[in-house]
Parts: sequence; C-alpha cells; structure tokens
Amino acid sequence: MPSAVKPPQTLYDKVFEDHIVQEQDDGTILLYIDRHLVHEVTSPQAFEGLRNAGRKVRRPDCTLATVDHNIPTASRKNLTTTEKFIDETDSRLQCMTLEDNVKAFDLTYFGLDDKRQGIVHIIGPEQGFTLPATTVVCGDSHTSTHGAFGALAFGIGTSEVEHVLATQTIITRRSKNMKVQVDGELGPGVSSKDIILHVIGIIGTAGGTGTVIEFCGSAIRGLSMEARMSICNMAIEGGARAGMIAPDQTTFDYLKGRPLAPKVNSPEWKKACNYWLGLKSDEGAKFDIEVNIDAKDIAPTVSWGTSPQDVIPITGVVPGPDDFEDEVKKDACKRALKYMGLTAGTPMQDVKVDKVFIGSCTNARIEDLRAAARVVEGKKVASNIMRAMIVPGSGLVKKKAEAEGLDKIFSNAGFEWREAGCSMCLGMNPDILSPGERCASTSNRNFEGRQGAGGRTHLMSPVMAAAAAIVGNLADVRKLAPPSAFPAKGSPKIELDAHLEEVGSDDEMERIMDLPPDSQQHTASNSSTTGASAGMPKFETLRGYAAPMDIANIDTDAIIPKQFLKTIKRSGLGSALFHAWRYLAGGDEEDPSFVLNQEPYRNSKILVCTGPNFGCGSSREHAPWALLDFGIKCIIAPSFGDIFFNNTFKNGMLPLRITDTAALQRIAEQAKAGKEIEVDLVNQVIRDAEGNELSTFDVEEFRKHCLVNGLDDIGLTMSSVDKIEAHERKRTAVWPWLDGSGFLARHGRGPVKIEAKPVPKTNRGEEIKEPLEW
Repeated sequence: MPSAVKPPQTLYDKVFEDHIVQEQDDGTILLYIDRHLVHEVTSPQAFEGLRNAGRKVRRPDCTLATVDHNIPTASRKNLTTTEKFIDETDSRLQCMTLEDNVKAFDLTYFGLDDKRQGIVHIIGPEQGFTLPATTVVCGDSHTSTHGAFGALAFGIGTSEVEHVLATQTIITRRSKNMKVQVDGELGPGVSSKDIILHVIGIIGTAGGTGTVIEFCGSAIRGLSMEARMSICNMAIEGGARAGMIAPDQTTFDYLKGRPLAPKVNSPEWKKACNYWLGLKSDEGAKFDIEVNIDAKDIAPTVSWGTSPQDVIPITGVVPGPDDFEDEVKKDACKRALKYMGLTAGTPMQDVKVDKVFIGSCTNARIEDLRAAARVVEGKKVASNIMRAMIVPGSGLVKKKAEAEGLDKIFSNAGFEWREAGCSMCLGMNPDILSPGERCASTSNRNFEGRQGAGGRTHLMSPVMAAAAAIVGNLADVRKLAPPSAFPAKGSPKIELDAHLEEVGSDDEMERIMDLPPDSQQHTASNSSTTGASAGMPKFETLRGYAAPMDIANIDTDAIIPKQFLKTIKRSGLGSALFHAWRYLAGGDEEDPSFVLNQEPYRNSKILVCTGPNFGCGSSREHAPWALLDFGIKCIIAPSFGDIFFNNTFKNGMLPLRITDTAALQRIAEQAKAGKEIEVDLVNQVIRDAEGNELSTFDVEEFRKHCLVNGLDDIGLTMSSVDKIEAHERKRTAVWPWLDGSGFLARHGRGPVKIEAKPVPKTNRGEEIKEPLEW
C-alpha cells in the first residue's frame, strides 16, 4: 500500500516531530535536545542533583557554558581570578560554583578571562553552536532568541536543566501554532525592536500562551539575522513558549565559517543546507492563531507601564484607566501609573530620563551598537542624564566595535563603555537603578523592580535609547537623526570576520574548542556510584488555608525579586516570597495590608489568584522554590505562564487552571473568608471545609501519575534509554552535523556520549519493581 501523505506542516511541527524520542497516549512527549546552554544562575542546583544521584552529563559535546547574569561589567584589565575579581559574595559564589562544575563534568566553558565570553544568547549564534532545525534549551526564558535560525528554542527551569544534562531530553507536550505576519516597508527609525513591541502591544503578554509563534512576512524576511534574533528574543514576552523564523540565505550567510557550524563546502555543510532549505511552513499548514500587521502602522515605540504590553508610539501620550474597558486592565493601569510616577495624558516626549542602558540579549549585538553610534556621533549626552551605558553582548562584539571605533564615538559623547554581560537588564549585578530612577532601556522586561528595586524602565530600540540620552527625555529619533542614519532595509552582507578567529590548524581548533588533546571519551570526572534520585513526596490530597490574590500578570520578578537568586541551593527562599509586596519599602518591616502578612494566611498551603497569567516572565525556578519554602504547594488561577507551570510540577507542586469564572469565584470566596479548602488530586476535585464540591479540574495523566506516586522524572526517562539511543543513532545517520562532525570527528571522537544511569526509585528510596513506561 502507498504510504500516507502527511498533512501540511508548520515550521514548528517539522522541527518538533524530528526530535520526538517517545510519545505517550496522553500526549506527553520525550523530546531530544540538540543544544544546551548553561549559565551561573540556574545551574548550580542542577549539577548538585547530578552529584547526589551519581549521574554524569550525557552529551558534553551538546553543552556550552558561560557566565553572564551577575558578573560585573567593569574593566577586566586587572582580572586575575574570578574569586578576586567579583566583590559581591553571592555572585562570586555562583560564578565559582559554575567554574567548579564545568571542570568536574568536563564541559566547554567561556569564562571571564575568555574573549568569547558573553551573554549566553549572543555567544550561541556567534559561535555557530545554534543551528537551524535544532532544539535549543537554557535555564533562561529568552532562549527563544535562537528561534531566529529556525530552531525550536525555549527556556527551562533548573529541574529541567538537570534532566537535560542527565538524559539529553526533556518531557513536554505539543504547543499550538501561532503566526504573526508583518508585511510592507518599515519606516525611518523603525527597527525590529519596534516590531516586537508593537506585536506584544496588540496580542498582550498572554496572547501567545501555549503557542510557538512563527514570524513571517516581507518585513521579517528583509531583516538581518541580528534583527531577527531581537524579535524572537521577546516572543516570550508575548506569552509564547518560543518564536521561530524560517531559515533562508540570510541565515546561511550568517553561519558560514563560524567555529561550531559545519565547515563550509564540506559534505556536512551541503547536506545541512539542503535539509534547512525545506524548513518552512507548508502551503495550507494550519495555524491556531493568526495575526496580520502592516509595517506602515509601526512607529518608533516605547513602553509606559510595568508590562511589555504597555506600549505606545513615541508620539503618543500616557494612557489612563479610562482608556481601558476591562476592569482588570483599568486596575493594572492605575497600579502601573503609580509605580512609574506618570500622569495620564502626559506626552511621552515630555518624560525625563535619569539613566540610559544599551545592551542585553535583546540588543547588544554589533548591528545594535552601530545603529546607536550613528545617532550619537558628534553629540553629547544631556546634562540631566546621570549615567549612560553601552554594554556589548560578548567579548567578540566588544572587540569588533573597538576595531570600528564605536567605543570612541560613545565615550566622546559621554557614555560608559563596558565589558560583556547582562548588566542593567535585570540588575543582578552592580549595574542597577536606584528607587525612583527612570531608565531608557533596550532590555526586554519592564516589570516592577526589574532593573533595581523601585526603578522605572521604559523599553525601546537602541536608536531610541541613544536619542533619549542626547535629548534627556524620551525622544523621537526621527527628529534627531538625519535619514542617512537609517540604512535602507534589506539583508545586509554579514561581516563574518567580526566574530571569528582564524583557524589554521587542528591544534588551533583544539584550543578554540577547549577540548583535551587526546582521543579519550569526553566524560565527566565525577565517579560517584550512589543510586538515582530519591524522588519527591507524594501529592494526593492537600487541605489548608488558601490565600486570595486579585492581581493579573503576577510575574516571577514579583514572586521573588532577582536579588534573591544568588544562591546555589533550592531552599531558604520563603522569606523572599513577594518581598516587594510583603515588606514596606527600604526595610524588613511587614506591610500589614499584604495578604500573607495576615492571619490565617501566614500558614497558607494554597494560593488562589483570580487574575490571569500567573507566573509570567522569567524561567527562574526560584519562584516555585520560594512558594514551596513558604509552605504553598498548590496555586489556583485562570491561566499560568508556560515555564512557571512546568516548573511547579518539577517540584511536586500542583498548578490548577480554573477557567470557569463562577467556580473560581466560589473558591476565592472561601479563601477570602479565611476558610480551609481541600484539593483532591486523586479524584480531581476542590472542596470546601465541609466537603462540598467547589470545582472539578483537569490535569494531564502523566503529571498526575508522577505527583501521586512521588516519581522522579529523570528516573522515569532512564527507563527509556534504549529509545534515546535509537534516536541518537538516527541523528548521527540523518543529521551528522549535529554530532559536531564538522569539528570533532576529524579528531576521531565522533559523537561523545555518556552512559545513562537508570534505576528509578520511589520517594522512600525503594527500587520500583515494575518497569515504568512512558
């Protein structure tokens, strides 16, 4: 019989399907991961888990590590060691812990003394580690950046980081397909950052929840790779799991000659390009959501509030509550205006700025710095600007910018020229805002306290931030810069030598790759022989007080501010939970109006949030850790941020989506009355204290099975190691460039693998007698 014809597929469908290791009847999927990026903030606990279970990193060749989040960006001229260079104790400990871990597990690492060090989402593409059609993960929500190459790239929590390190797979489900099509010519002064801010303004921060967005249309095709990365970077801010753009000649030109990409004109390169050319959505492919935008409707755009969806053209005025019909949005507007210190009706161009930040994984590439320099050249930073910073995204970007004289342009204008790092984007390092300071920022989030407690962030493009620095207010760059400052749109030729080292010999390639010169297996040195992870406590029925919250879009920065992320442990974070809301500004005195400071909610085991999109924002698993450490094991809300939703399950917690408004209100009323409620996971029912049913709920069968039995995900996955190995054999045969054959096989290594450590156990440490099936 003839084989069945496949229905038309989207780009996401194609990449996802090629990485399925195993699929359960309930739709739970074991997905193979090609590329894993690691940094200092979300990895310590993952490596600790490996050690405790006696596990090694399964595919060291698929893992690349660097430091970026909380390193200082001050001059490194006097750098000798990380220990001596980083003053802040917790930051120093995290960075030194990563150094110890990469040595112990024998991983490729770009440290502070390496010119290739930089923001993790900039160095991956820069080195050619990111390739089309790959699956890419990192313990950072902005991993969506790599989707610009036609990769399926998404952020994961620390438990999932451990799972990928141990198994090179992740447990997931299919996402919906969403298409955002932008057609037409972009106007002067309008960049990719304006496109994505405009899109988020239309769909909202939850508009893409549960989806992967494919960005397409003539305006997207005309962008450079760097501009495409900026767009995919902020797909997560629209609620999406990932953002993707189909690869084309622009993609291939960017990848040519990069150290970790297949060697140009090699059999692997030719085979890869042929495969990549087929990576586009088929005619007639079904999208669950479609958004069409005319490029002429996009103006230089800035944010006014405390969410990336709070955006407006620079020519507009600050909105007020009456501009919104929805009561939730009215309340959010009131809260945002109060925090931002703005008055409705104020022209955006009248808003004064204190500081300017040009950098981040969104906008710290060479193209971004060149664009900002064209606006700044020959001018001076306004006298009211207290600090203006340029932070290159990597050491190689910095080197190229200095070769072009961009550093001199910025320094002469009054900007600080810094070293590579995340810097003021998230304020986990010395580069922070003080309370009340207002910043024109090229970063990706403007949540309360994102750049520093009490700091006020306005998101915008590099040229708009540069204009704000010169004018001293939020400014329309079109008034400041001549038309020549805005090059014609198109696909510019990529200057490869800006990012690459010349590789003249195998010895030089060995040095670049940080690989040992012998031909032995690239295995971790950890030789622990202890058993597998002991699993989690069982979750069957939970009874307790439920704390009510009526706030929409509670982000992970609100759940636990970033200053508390500088830990290498999973515990002890309960006191930091909702810190900015629990305590009065500037101290540790409790705010008596906050629900968790009131009786009986100090002892809450359940949180009931009537606003949507709980846990949006960062991939930090510290948010569920803080909730769990406080004593909260169940969160009830109408919807959740995708990554947070996954992270709670990994910690034995139960997030419940209650979309029935009446049912949610019944539960909230019990909570507000200070009464206990009962969550019965086995029977999937929520009851009041008297046993009356308040609501039923749905939960995926696989996740329920794991919670009720206290099962360890990694142990479960190891029961399918034969299927992982079968996928790896297919991978080597069909997609040989993913094994690094372009740079590893010529040394006789081929794909480097570590034997999996099986033996799943229950939470009591007993070996499971029956084989566990996926």
